[in-house]
Amino acid sequence: MEQKHLLATFQFEDKPHVMIIESRFYDGIADLLLRGAKAVLDRAGVTYNIFTVPGALEIPAAILYAVKGLNFDAVRRRYDGYVALGCVLKGGTMHDEIVAGESAHALQKLALRHTLAIGNGILTCNTQEQALERADPAQMDRGGAAAAACLRLIELKHHFHLFSKRRWVAR
Repeated sequence: MEQKHLLATFQFEDKPHVMIIESRFYDGIADLLLRGAKAVLDRAGVTYNIFTVPGALEIPAAILYAVKGLNFDAVRRRYDGYVALGCVLKGGTMHDEIVAGESAHALQKLALRHTLAIGNGILTCNTQEQALERADPAQMDRGGAAAAACLRLIELKHHFHLFSKRRWVAR
């Protein structure tokens, strides 16, 4: 089933550079999320780097490292947007609620504080079956939806001239 976001077209003066940060806690689900996100970014002609962290709670920190890293390495190419991919499944304790809530809150806080284009593809599901359905590019394709959200936000940032003029310098 082809999703609406996969059919969307994006308009960029310069092709964006995106950071995909994925949690590999559930490898099979992570593979599906990543496949969906890469398909949308590839179709848009976007360049990207993929980084892996152990769990969903580490995703916001990894994004902040990329942002703050520019303070120490000004010639490195900055990311125009970020795609957060991961999965939190319901467990026997409140741990899943804490991880899901805190990671979502931290991503939103980063987006607002630093004017970042972040597509949130961190699934919060009751069962692994629900997560597989949502992650599968042939079904709900939440990884592709997160990438499409990131690209839409990049377009909005361009519309409102929220990019610095000096984006990067090659070494």
